[in-house]
Amino acid sequence: MTATRLNNRAVIRLSALDESEDVRSFLQGLVTNDVTGALPAYAALLSAQGKAMFDFLVWAGGDDLLLDCEADAADELVKRLSLYRLRRKIAIGRDEALAVHWSTDAQEGASPDPRLPQLGWRWLAPADPADESADAAWLAHRLALGVPEGRAELGDILWLETNAAELNGVSFTKGCYVGQENTARMNWRQKVNRRLVVVPLAQSEEKRRKIAYPELGSAVDHLRVEDIDAAIVPEWMREAVTPAD
Repeated sequence: MTATRLNNRAVIRLSALDESEDVRSFLQGLVTNDVTGALPAYAALLSAQGKAMFDFLVWAGGDDLLLDCEADAADELVKRLSLYRLRRKIAIGRDEALAVHWSTDAQEGASPDPRLPQLGWRWLAPADPADESADAAWLAHRLALGVPEGRAELGDILWLETNAAELNGVSFTKGCYVGQENTARMNWRQKVNRRLVVVPLAQSEEKRRKIAYPELGSAVDHLRVEDIDAAIVPEWMREAVTPAD
């Protein structure tokens, strides 16, 4: 059987500890996307300046919310969310009983990746130590589609520069959230001067590079839009880097 578990992902659970609490309204005021409607959704927690800090997928878990996030950043994300909790009766912590799974083929109970349908299918399932890792296959598939994720690739840059709008990672109608002012201003001006691009390693500029993957011959660069070769970017990104007539 083909491996599907993503060991480099973790699950964070947000639960209401009182009937008066609503975890969706709590998260709605913090993250970039609308989490009050259909889930899963792609979203991020930004700095006050609108720079990417953590990106994740938000899932419904009954009355709870589940965040499918980078495993290496999970504990820090829990701490950051807890800072905003103040006196609200909401539990925030890792759910070690669940694991993140992915496949290019449709699976029972799976949902299309909300960023891009070509990324495949994703689901949460009880964690089993015997599950084999699909991390390498996922990385190759994701980079082939030109989709960045995680702090090593997104880095400390403005959220719209990560191609968040093109990847359904932001709502411009949902109201306030952390970092919303700069994000909304950039969208209103329709001026994203730089973008993350997955490029062949041989064409990567070291001073613009976020991370390199020599085994795949790829790198993630942070480039000015006018320096991006539209011929090497995926179809979903082409319009964003092509000058208007």
